[in-house]
Amino acid sequence: MQVVCLDLEGVLVPEIWIAFAERTGIPEFRRTTRDEPDYDKLMRWRLALLRQHGLKLTDIQAVIAGMAPLPGAREFLDALRAHFQLIILSDTFYEFADPLMQQLGRPTLFCHRLLADAQGFVAEYRLRQSDQKRHAVEALRSLNFKVIAAGDSYNDTAMLGAADAGFLMHAPAHIAAQFPQYPQHDTYDALLASITEAAARLG
Repeated sequence: MQVVCLDLEGVLVPEIWIAFAERTGIPEFRRTTRDEPDYDKLMRWRLALLRQHGLKLTDIQAVIAGMAPLPGAREFLDALRAHFQLIILSDTFYEFADPLMQQLGRPTLFCHRLLADAQGFVAEYRLRQSDQKRHAVEALRSLNFKVIAAGDSYNDTAMLGAADAGFLMHAPAHIAAQFPQYPQHDTYDALLASITEAAARLG
C-alpha cells in the first residue's frame, strides 16, 4: 500500500509568483519558498507588496489563467497514476490552483485558502494546517501506507524527511547542496524510475 506525494509549483507547474513577477514587471514577487524558508514571513511580505502596488486577487488569477503545466508533467502524472495513488501537497491556494489542476487531470490536492476583502484585495490567508505537508505524510504512514515524496523547496524538506523515500525534483543548486540526503532529479523519466525503484524496495 503505497502513496506518492508531490509538490506542485516548481515540480509540476511553473512558480506562480515568478510568472506574476514577469507579467507585472515587479521583480520582488520572484521571491519564493526556494529563497525564504519562513512561509508566514514570505506570505505577509507578498500581501503587503500586493497592496502597495494596488494588485488584487483577480490580477493574479488572470496570470494563472494563461499558465500551463511544465512540459511532460501531465504525462508523468498519468504514468504515476497507472501504478500508484497520488496526492499533491502544496502551499499554494485553491483560489490559484484550479485552472492548473484541470490541465493535470484533477489529482487530489491538499493546499490552503485565500481571503479577499470587499475591494478584491487579498486580505489574509488561511493555512489548512501549519506544516501541512509533513503532517499529511505522517498521517498517511499512520494508516500503514508507504509514502514516496518529491519536492523542490525548503517547505518540502520536512515532507521528504517524514516520507519512507524522498526525492528532490527541479530543486535549485543551493537546496540540493543543503539537503544531499535527497537524490536530485531534473527529468520526469528519472524521477519516475526512482519512485518505481523505491516502491519495489519498500514493498
